[in-house]
Amino acid sequence: MPAAEHSAEEILLAFAAAVRAAGVKVTADRARSFVDAVSRLALDHRTDVFWAGRATLCAAPEDLPTYQRTFEAWFEIGHSAAQRLEASATSVSAAALDNDDDDGPEGSRNQLRALASRRERLRHRDVATLDEAERALLHRMFEELPVRLPTRQTRRKRLDRHGDVDRVRTLRDQLRRGGEPGPLRRARAPRKLRRMVWLIDVSGSMAPYADSLLRLAHRVVEAAPRQVEVFTLGTRLTRVTSALRVPDAENALALAGRAVPDWSGGTRLGEVLLAFNDRWGQRVVARGAVVVIASDGWERGDPALLGRQTERLHHLARCIIWANPHRGKAGYEPIQQGIRAVLPHVDFFIGGHSMQSFEELLDVVANA
Repeated sequence: MPAAEHSAEEILLAFAAAVRAAGVKVTADRARSFVDAVSRLALDHRTDVFWAGRATLCAAPEDLPTYQRTFEAWFEIGHSAAQRLEASATSVSAAALDNDDDDGPEGSRNQLRALASRRERLRHRDVATLDEAERALLHRMFEELPVRLPTRQTRRKRLDRHGDVDRVRTLRDQLRRGGEPGPLRRARAPRKLRRMVWLIDVSGSMAPYADSLLRLAHRVVEAAPRQVEVFTLGTRLTRVTSALRVPDAENALALAGRAVPDWSGGTRLGEVLLAFNDRWGQRVVARGAVVVIASDGWERGDPALLGRQTERLHHLARCIIWANPHRGKAGYEPIQQGIRAVLPHVDFFIGGHSMQSFEELLDVVANA
């Protein structure tokens, strides 16, 4: 694709992603702040872009050298990136912004500012109400979504000079020296990633949200491909973990869609959870894992069975997080029989209908 076809916003976000890939912890909020900061300065001034990124993308002094190297590599090699930025400064998705009257640097700043504001509004929108252009922007926002993973403390300690005093190792050293005192030995139990299981309802009532929820699961699988298992729920249980391990999100979702035979069909959550518990839950997959169930709770089968199987899963897992797309909407009450059956066995009952709710869901997962 020719460089001129890239908008200034895309180039700035790509640079923020490059800084994150280099090792700086650039969150989605920092990337948005970077775009907003540049929109208030001169897009064609390299120095302004540098200081805007330094102020918004870096969180600690140790981030500065990495940011400096990344900026020089991004904007200096043949000046190609800088030329792309200047060339596209006046064409930041004008049609999507409904702002064709702005000209020059001030117009570009207004466009970028409007786009940053549009992205912020999009975070709070119900994904079921978005048009194609808004969905395309939402998909790019998924790529920037920061993922923090839950961890657990291991039992075996390792020597660490910053850890607590290891009395056993210290005593053994003294015994080897015939009782003579010596330096204290210190150790710390390292933390390991905790297993995660995502169970995503793809029935007809969840069709407007299934794509976004699978994209969210893909981001989590991308962060820890060997610690995450993903299944779809409908009239049957389908494991889609292998499909979601494909790096490209579009290809991954296409593979997952072909693997799911009951997409937008009926739902028998109780029977499907029974199949999961029998085949996977009793094995190592769910034991001690953080389990995320994304469903609106509409159950065509026996709600009592759903409640029993959720309780059974709760005994195996570290915790169960239930994400309901209707939970975050005004006036919602958990009156469905399926939801009422599972609530006593769920640790967290949260929303799952917008980018903001997805960010909150990931925060709950990380701290579980």
